[in-house]
Amino acid sequence: MDTPQLDAFVAVVEIGSFTRAAARLSLSQPTITTRVKSLEQGLGVTLLERLPSGVRPTPAGRQLLPYAREIISLTGRARQAISSDGQPHGCLDVGTVESLTSYRLLPMVEYLYRRYPKVQVSLHAGAGTDAVAAVRDGRLDCAFIVGSPEEHEGLDTQVLCPEPLVLVGNPGHLLVGRGAVDDEDLRSTPIIRADSRAGYQHQFEQAIGLLDGSDRPRVFELDSIDAAKRSVALGIGMAFMPLVSVERELADGTLATIDWAPPFETFTQVVRRRTSSSNAALDALVAAALDVAAEHLDDPLLAAG
Repeated sequence: MDTPQLDAFVAVVEIGSFTRAAARLSLSQPTITTRVKSLEQGLGVTLLERLPSGVRPTPAGRQLLPYAREIISLTGRARQAISSDGQPHGCLDVGTVESLTSYRLLPMVEYLYRRYPKVQVSLHAGAGTDAVAAVRDGRLDCAFIVGSPEEHEGLDTQVLCPEPLVLVGNPGHLLVGRGAVDDEDLRSTPIIRADSRAGYQHQFEQAIGLLDGSDRPRVFELDSIDAAKRSVALGIGMAFMPLVSVERELADGTLATIDWAPPFETFTQVVRRRTSSSNAALDALVAAALDVAAEHLDDPLLAAG
């Protein structure tokens, strides 16, 4: 088992085609086929099965996949370490939800850009709870999520900061200014999802009984904080989102809060694989995220929001 064999195997799994995997790796299809067959012979198992719809991994292939990705990643980092000057370096694929990208993570990216010029970051917004699975199987190096803290098998989870959430409508919304509203009121009100895959959105809908009942309000899935805020301001519905993302609109009166407190606490967290090997670039990213979160909480103007 060697790295070129694993490269070929991972490429075929991710693309679902020997031909397109060959194009990705700039190799011939017979070369890809030979490398995968050699890998299968060396391990004594069948890793891929061909179907009319494409190629997919067998159960053994699915078990091998995260280890293959980890070996490929370690090999790349080892090569870079030999030629580096000891500074963190490399490319990081980071999962996140849309509400965190602008309001929490861009300052972190700027921090890394200025302090660690050899670290490259690619943010993949919209992953939400799927990001945890993507981290586990090696498609992402880490993920930033919003929700209640919980353990994830094989992963390390670190809390960065509390992430208060608010329910907002436009100032003329029928639930604004009514005092405390109950779950029945919320179940009859159109909902705008700014982060449909975020854990906190699922927790909100579960808390007010939407997941158990047959009568559901109209739901608009926008997966965009800016589009959600504009839609709420136009009176289309209400939205549940991080306070940090609507502080300006609440201050200028474009949006208003609906008096409903969630029965759960939420935090911004970073999730990464539990491994004995070190990744200086990933360590630097997490440290930068912690520093940026601490600065936000230490700033009285920001913390007051």
